[in-house]
Amino acid sequence: MNNQAAIFDQIVERRRSIRIYDENAFFDETSVTRSLERATLAPNSSNLQLWEFYRVKTKSKKDELAKYCLGQKAASTANELIVFVTRKDKWKENAKFVLGEAKKDFPEKIGKRQKLVTDYYSKLIPILYGNDIFDISGKIKKIASFGVGVFQPIAREVDANDMRVVVHKSLALAAQTFMLSMTAEGYDTCPMEGFDSKRVKSFLKLPNAAEIGMIVSVGLAKPEGLYGRRVRIPNNKIIHVI
Repeated sequence: MNNQAAIFDQIVERRRSIRIYDENAFFDETSVTRSLERATLAPNSSNLQLWEFYRVKTKSKKDELAKYCLGQKAASTANELIVFVTRKDKWKENAKFVLGEAKKDFPEKIGKRQKLVTDYYSKLIPILYGNDIFDISGKIKKIASFGVGVFQPIAREVDANDMRVVVHKSLALAAQTFMLSMTAEGYDTCPMEGFDSKRVKSFLKLPNAAEIGMIVSVGLAKPEGLYGRRVRIPNNKIIHVI
């Protein structure tokens, strides 16, 4: 194991979900800034980056949001709360941006690879993400993928709900990157799913299409904030070698 792997081992081992933070401990706010910037580098489907991160640090706003987190101490004692939000509705805008950036690196005479990139963002992405209100097109895509799948391997997650799951998976990667970064910075986190999503969306003035993936609290743990030892299902029941 090299030094970087050993350091990463320490970070992963140290990261625990903390339920109570020390509100009087010194807190370096710039650690959150750096960690959010690192989170933007997380891998995500088609590099569409269909996410937004809302950093709630003003005490009055944080206290209000903590109420919407059902009053749990992981929220009420935190220095800051980060709301991780999916923005599937921004696929068209983001696809245009990503393709535009890619074209800046194209040679004067584009080849097969550049045409594949152009077709991917201008043709395939609209097919995958361009769903109507009743997702009739999604049902058609499901039928088509089933038919083609009889003869060859094909992606089968193609309707609106499937793409919603894809976007949430990408958001989770960003949230995990953020939490590991905060651990590396010397602080603690807790990912929370216990919250009133309707009130949180109203609080952040989000459009209907946006969804709350999770809310992550940050701070420095109190000893009593760690609820027991870490328990994991044995590796031999989880890790399978084929």
